[in-house]
Amino acid sequence: MIEHKFFNISLFLLLLFSGDLSGDLSLSFTVRDGDNVTLPCENMIKNHHSCDTTTWLFTDSRGKAAVELVNLGQIKETVKSDRLSVTAECSLVIKKVTAEDVGRYTCRQFRGNPGKQQGPDAVVYLSDVIMTEQKSRDQVTLNCSVQVHGHCEHKVKWIHNSEGLNRDYSNIKTLQSPCSAAVTFIKSSYSHISNSDFKCNVTTEDGREQLFTFSPHSSGKKGGEILMIMIKF
Repeated sequence: MIEHKFFNISLFLLLLFSGDLSGDLSLSFTVRDGDNVTLPCENMIKNHHSCDTTTWLFTDSRGKAAVELVNLGQIKETVKSDRLSVTAECSLVIKKVTAEDVGRYTCRQFRGNPGKQQGPDAVVYLSDVIMTEQKSRDQVTLNCSVQVHGHCEHKVKWIHNSEGLNRDYSNIKTLQSPCSAAVTFIKSSYSHISNSDFKCNVTTEDGREQLFTFSPHSSGKKGGEILMIMIKF
């Protein structure tokens, strides 16, 4: 529970691109499904201390037309408006992130009547890490996948007690793809081990890493519950 709150407060910020020549600003956040995230607006007008010039747009991972989430500092009515808020610095706060929130967020500044855009767009890409647990009669499978905007080049693997699970063992099978990883445990190998021993390691295409402790939000389990698994190396 403590680590879950830590990720809500201190999210790992990945600076993908800062184009000094073009003036474009692009940031990327990868967060756990169900966590909160604050997306900064990096193109604020200098010496302007209000959000009445700020507009936020959202383009989902399917590439649909952009949806206006915030217009001149005011949150607009959308399917996610009850989970949105704007900070004093005009950052966009999204509560309880889901896969539907994955995409491109664009912050723009407008001035005048009619409003004229001031400066370049500030873009933030949001990715979502989803972890699930599947139980059958004879085995348990842990899945970790990353939902991204556009083509996914993230690498995902499970880690147990600081050791990467990137091969098969006597009582565990692994499966990895560019944006997901799964480990399957045989039921006869169970023993009391905290689920906090298992972490999902996510590496972006530029080599940045994040660790997410196993926590299947979709199952409704609490962080303190015990996952009964023992690995034999």
